[in-house]
Parts: sequence; structure tokens; C-alpha cells
Amino acid sequence: MNILVDIGHPAHVHLLKHFIKIMQEQGHKVLVTVRNIPDAIKLLEIYKIDYILFGSKSFSLIGKTFKQIKYDRLILDLVKKNDIEIGIGSSLTIAQVSRISKMKSFILDDDDSVVQPLFTKFAHPFTDYLISPDVLNFERKKNNHITYAGYHELAYLHPNRFTPDKTVLEESGINEGEDFFVLRFNAFKAHHDFGIKGISNENKHKLISILKERGKVFITSEKEIDFEFEEYRLKIPPDKIHSLLYYAKMFIGDSQTMTSEAAVLGTPSFRCNSFAGRISYLNEEQYRYGLTFGFKPEEFEFMVRIIKQYLNVPNLKEIWKKKREKLLSEKIDVTSYFVWLISNYPESVKKCKKL
Repeated sequence: MNILVDIGHPAHVHLLKHFIKIMQEQGHKVLVTVRNIPDAIKLLEIYKIDYILFGSKSFSLIGKTFKQIKYDRLILDLVKKNDIEIGIGSSLTIAQVSRISKMKSFILDDDDSVVQPLFTKFAHPFTDYLISPDVLNFERKKNNHITYAGYHELAYLHPNRFTPDKTVLEESGINEGEDFFVLRFNAFKAHHDFGIKGISNENKHKLISILKERGKVFITSEKEIDFEFEEYRLKIPPDKIHSLLYYAKMFIGDSQTMTSEAAVLGTPSFRCNSFAGRISYLNEEQYRYGLTFGFKPEEFEFMVRIIKQYLNVPNLKEIWKKKREKLLSEKIDVTSYFVWLISNYPESVKKCKKL
């Protein structure tokens, strides 16, 4: 089988890295395309995944539109030239190209439609199959919508796929048993981020001043770190961030993905941005499993009070470990599901539709 994987964000590399390797080991031909996104390319190279580089991203809506048209054309040519049978990814391009080619598209989407209206409008109607966590069953009603018991993060952080590397502590200058905190600040440049706010610089200072009294503070950022926070910059390779998250006392930030990553790893996570309360999978992690907390920007001071309370809870990580065990008992190894779904197509899809 000839398969296309299109990467549009560094998180997509994590999401599909194990799937790519397994499918290749099974004898399938897998082509990976990516735009000029340095962090995504770096991860592909770290994981020794061959890729085809096509163009760069734009941050303006008009620029995105023109580059999307150009990118669709490049991918269409690639699909025809390589007789691609299946395209998979969180990719607008794969959905659109599947409508004008023989390729069948599997779009992986874990976000509610209300928080990403453009992707919903321009990708969902074109894809052959929309694959989502079952927490979105309430809005995935069409015949081509398929859901599963899991989250994107469990494609690479499920215990079957991930073992924390304790050497990351020494690399980061952390003594065994020493408390530390990981902070992540988002750039909010995606099409669905218009008008979205996260943690302000003033509040970043407040947060750091509280946390540094209780342990070391490390900042990872989607954009360049402001000079005033440079001393806290996280300097480990990007493939080791999940090991650091696993051992952290807490995660605090305004990033959706890393909040969920920390949660499924059993690390208390606190998120502050305008999306709080609007994303179903994070709401499930918060209210069903008690692994994470979400706050709107105007609730920052309230979040700080909650963080202070949990800083004083004895055996906090042990409590979260038990919560994580409950989550894992009810969720699946998502990579195994993706492999089964594609390897056994079309019978797999027929089976899913009967459920």
C-alpha cells in the first residue's frame, strides 16, 4: 500500500511517528511531506524519518489561502506520481486533494468544530473519513465520522509507546528528588487563534516568582523567548521534553497539546487561555479524570491560588499516578488503532460503522 502522511505542525510528528515506522516495517511505502517548519523538520530528523520538503507556512489569513492552493497542487502531483492510495494526518491538504484524486483520506481531528471553524469548513466536507476521540461523539454524526476511546497524545505517550528517560534530569541539571516545573507559552498564530489570549508577560513574571521558590523553572515556547525569561529557557533536545514532563512537579502554560501531554503522563497541569472550557478532550481530562485544570485569562489569580494549594499537597505525584491509571484503563493505544484501521482498510471502516 502507498501511504501519504502530511505534517503541518511539530505535534503531528509525535502523533504519527510510530505509525510511520510500523507501516514501513509491514512493507508499506510511506511518503512524508512537510512544509518548512524548523521544529517539525528537526523532529523528523531526530526520529530518522525521511521527508519531502514543500514550501513554507504563512501566518496571515490571505497568505495561508494562497499558499494552501499552491501546496494542494504540489501534493496532488505527488499523489498521482506515486499512486498514493491513502492519505492520513491532521491535514487540510490531504482532505482537499482526496476529492480530486483516487487517494482516500483519513483526517485525524481532536478539536471541537466551534474552536476551529475554518478547518471544519474546508477539511471536514472533503475528507473520506474523519477520525476523532469518542469524547466528540456528540458532534461527529455523519456516516464518515469514526471515533475511538483515546486522545491524540496516547498515540505516542501510551505506556506501550513511551518509557520516560531518567537521564533527562541530569541533562537539565536536576538532582534526583528535586522539584521542578515546566512552563509552555503559545504563539497563538494558527487560523483558529484569532482573538485568543494566553498568559500575559506580567502574569508570567508572577507565576515564575511563585514557582522558583519551590523548585527549578523551565520554559519552553512556541515563539522566541523574551530576553527577560532567557535564564529559564529549556535547552534539552525536543524529543526529550516528554520525559521531562513525566518527572515534573507540575506543568503550567497556555498550550492545549502540552497540557494534555502532561495530563496523560500523570503530571498535574494548569492551562490559562481563552479556550478554557471549550475543548472536549481537555474537559474530559479535567472533569472525568481530575488530571488537569483550565482557566480563562481573567481567572489567572484564581489559578494561582489553586496552584499554591496543590503545591502543599503531600505525595501529589502519587495521587496523579492513580488518576492516570484510571484514564489508561479506559483508553486505548491509539497508534495500534491507527495501524489496524489503515492496514485493514476497507474492512476496518465497515466494522467501525457497524459499531
